[in-house]
Amino acid sequence: MEKLRGMMDFCIRHQTVLGYSFLSLLTAASEQIFSSVVFKCPCNSGNMLYGSVFLIVPAFILFVLGYLANTKMWHLLTGSCRAEERCSCSPWGTCTHYCHVLVPVTARILVAPLTWIAVALLRASFYECAASGSSLIRNLMCKDKGEECHKVLVRIPCDEKLLEKEKEKLSIEFLSLQAQSHVIGWFLIAIVMIVALVLKCVSRCISPVSYLQLKFWKIYSKKEQELFETKAKEHATRLAEINTKCFFEATDPVPFWTPSNEDWWKISFLYTFNSKEQYYSMIHKYVNTNRGNSDRFRKGDQDLPVLGFVDEANVSEAGF
Repeated sequence: MEKLRGMMDFCIRHQTVLGYSFLSLLTAASEQIFSSVVFKCPCNSGNMLYGSVFLIVPAFILFVLGYLANTKMWHLLTGSCRAEERCSCSPWGTCTHYCHVLVPVTARILVAPLTWIAVALLRASFYECAASGSSLIRNLMCKDKGEECHKVLVRIPCDEKLLEKEKEKLSIEFLSLQAQSHVIGWFLIAIVMIVALVLKCVSRCISPVSYLQLKFWKIYSKKEQELFETKAKEHATRLAEINTKCFFEATDPVPFWTPSNEDWWKISFLYTFNSKEQYYSMIHKYVNTNRGNSDRFRKGDQDLPVLGFVDEANVSEAGF
């Protein structure tokens, strides 16, 4: 039991890293199945298009699906184009605010697409097919070797023995398309890891809160979200019961308070941490500013986050 509890504690503490690891493994497994079952290089003039589609399009689809499944983006966009808000919003301020929120969200969404591309390059099937039909590679490998070299090049992905038979006709520097793919794949992985490390270090260095306070904020945000969903479900269920009962029994509803539209808007803003006020969410700020009617609530509503990791929309995924 102690070991099980220790494993659960470990998973909770490192849920972000474990989540990204699981997503990467799932993407790699999908690429393995996809390339083995679906991919068949045509070995003709269509190699470039066919290989590029398999290398890039699935990554693009994963990128779009990441946005579609990201609740923080919809939190930001929902109601942002209301007619009554268009005249009062500053285009520059709105654009900057969107960038501060969407940049870290986009960075996390890129995990799956980049994993697909990196794994595909290390397997080399897609790149080998695309490169064998590339005019650039063809000019480098078949310079002064005639039309027969072009025909041999596009057949390389389909015949492993062909490379040994025809290697004298190809430039030694560009003999292995697989080697090129592997090198590009490892360079891509190295660049992504370096960029991720630099961005993580920079975000933590300019963080307006300390490490332990950021950890507390993460715990608070998670618990508040859990309690909000529980209370919202109870409240919605009770309201539905009252309305349904009144409908079938033809009676007037009993008084039942529910938040107004204005109250919902007030707690739906993406909150930015302010070290002078030290609230941890819009609900926290709302209940401590006379239900959002105080000037303290309105002040700072348009503040911009210093960086994505210290915004309420991203603090739960900041990682520790």
